[in-house]
Amino acid sequence: MKVAVLDIKGKETGRKVDLSDDVFAIEPNEHAIYLDVKQYLAHQRQGTHKAKERAEIAGSTRKIKKQKGTGTARAGSIKSPVFRGGGRIFGPRPKDYTQKLNKNLKRLARKSALSLKTKEKSVVVVEDFNFETPKTKDFVAFLTSLGLENKKSLIVLGDTNNNVYLSSRNLERSEVVTNSELNTYKIVNANSLVLMESALEGIESNLKK
Repeated sequence: MKVAVLDIKGKETGRKVDLSDDVFAIEPNEHAIYLDVKQYLAHQRQGTHKAKERAEIAGSTRKIKKQKGTGTARAGSIKSPVFRGGGRIFGPRPKDYTQKLNKNLKRLARKSALSLKTKEKSVVVVEDFNFETPKTKDFVAFLTSLGLENKKSLIVLGDTNNNVYLSSRNLERSEVVTNSELNTYKIVNANSLVLMESALEGIESNLKK
């Protein structure tokens, strides 16, 4: 599949690049995408939530009133969950939310997500560029030239570029990653995928293994 290469101003350079059909044009497996996104979101959870139950509450163990004759329900401990300041019934406990997926499934999920974006014509290839200094204004101008200023966009670099990364950091709807940081959730979450020319080789070599 051939795609036109654009410059930093959003104009065609007259060159085209080949996108591998094995990565950008497979039959998408939506269940694989679901599992990979589910794992990513689960791994964002710290699992450090904790509430004290009645055995962990500091308080007297004295029986707070006599068993019979009060006209109300019997009660034996001020730490009971029915009283204010008592322990919580079945409160949250620390938990490990990590999930395991095999490498082949994760690779299939990423290829499926890329193929979906390509099918939706949401993939743009741009020749490599750099900014002299980190400036959000320059990055906004770049997005505007591609018509992405009001859309969620994911820009994929071939290698680390601090000037481009720092220029994008103040923008809520835009994210810059390198090809090695690309994952299924980031691809699916973006409206448009902007691939630097130098990132293509890394993406395809990672997903063809």
